[in-house]
Amino acid sequence: MIRKVPFVQSEFYHLYNRGVDKRKIFSSSKDYGRFMMLLYLCNSTLDVRVADILKSSAFEEVFLRERGDPLVAIGAFCLMPNHFHVLATPLVDGGLTKFMLKLETGYSMYFNKKNTRSGSLFQGPFRSEHAGDDLYLKYLFSYIHLNPAKLKDPNWKGRVGAKRNTLRQFVETYPYSSLTEYLSNSPVITSPKSFPNYFYSRAELKAHITDWLFLKDYP
Repeated sequence: MIRKVPFVQSEFYHLYNRGVDKRKIFSSSKDYGRFMMLLYLCNSTLDVRVADILKSSAFEEVFLRERGDPLVAIGAFCLMPNHFHVLATPLVDGGLTKFMLKLETGYSMYFNKKNTRSGSLFQGPFRSEHAGDDLYLKYLFSYIHLNPAKLKDPNWKGRVGAKRNTLRQFVETYPYSSLTEYLSNSPVITSPKSFPNYFYSRAELKAHITDWLFLKDYP
């Protein structure tokens, strides 16, 4: 996985990938849970034997395990049926690329074994965008966390009234995104202190998400 522009420490990146031929990569709560556990376990400078840990530990126990120093700090994530988003910054040289390689390889091996298949699961190497300024970084935080709205209503943009309130509740309780960690002030996979503190309270965060959800010209 060779990239012309190296990832730089203290800079922020939007990372994403989707299933080959836009196929579903998450088809059950077990699939989503496995990827979330890998987000935690693969984020380590140590060569953690992930398969052994997952065989002997319950979901909640995985996030209590010692994993060594992290490769990256994750600011946001969201898992959708056929793709995923991660907002991250590297903490060590080469950390971001190594983390993504471990993450995608680990999940692909699990998925192929579970579904008796072979070959590539993802459409190619993960893609990345540099969040080079505060305005774009803050936008990405909202964009990533609002992704689940399209599962509730594919045409949600421009909705008004009660439907928007229903969408807001759906987004805030979606179990496969980091928004729940922020709203509960219980970071496990994410490392909020490594990112700008745009929101000083739970109420301010909810208001920000609501503002974007109700924005008529949301991109």
